[in-house]
Amino acid sequence: MSDDYAQGRRDGLRLALAALAAEEDKWAGLLGGSRSWRTNLTRQVRHKTLQVAQSRVQTILSRLTPKSGDSMDAELAAAIEKAGL
Repeated sequence: MSDDYAQGRRDGLRLALAALAAEEDKWAGLLGGSRSWRTNLTRQVRHKTLQVAQSRVQTILSRLTPKSGDSMDAELAAAIEKAGL
């Protein structure tokens, strides 16, 4: 696998993390806001699903990140911090 291709895959995963974080924030703001218990339950399930998806994407990203010592890439650290993980 070429370095450019691998970098593109990691960038795509970072973009996915950012999108998932934005969706999670949206659903977090809606939790418990409805008078209907079904709506609230659906919102909780969606919120939890987004959290699990973020965790899985983060796992994949960490597996694809080159292991160059103990220090983390500055770009990766910024993306993780922005996503709130």
